[in-house]
Amino acid sequence: MKKIDDYRKLLDVTKTTSLKDLKTAYRNSMKAWHPDKFVEENEQKTEAEEKSKLLIEAYHFLESISPETIEKELPEYTKTITESNIKDINFERQILRIDFLDGSTYEYFDVPKNMYIKLINADSQGRLARRHIYNSFLYRNIKR
Repeated sequence: MKKIDDYRKLLDVTKTTSLKDLKTAYRNSMKAWHPDKFVEENEQKTEAEEKSKLLIEAYHFLESISPETIEKELPEYTKTITESNIKDINFERQILRIDFLDGSTYEYFDVPKNMYIKLINADSQGRLARRHIYNSFLYRNIKR
């Protein structure tokens, strides 16, 4: 997904970067682009403010999809996908968002449109999602 690649490029990290190294890269980038560093230069301060917002967004996003975070949250995720029913489904630009009745919301990335159509038209959305979505696509928890 382009968003993930752009965020990784922004922080100069790879898919296999650990959470510790991700945090280090984020802190170093924030040191370079912190708005307080540009007190006198108005244009540069505005640019730094925008850049720092983007760095914060990139860090939090990449942190949420890191293998370490996914592993840590796996018991909660497993409980949600096995015990809670689907409340709502949204699909936009290959991102499938599933809201569960337990209050959790997960985003699944690079989901083909035909998979979304199958899910919407399925007799049992939960069964189709368990078989073809939950453990097949990169995901992140966006709300609990």
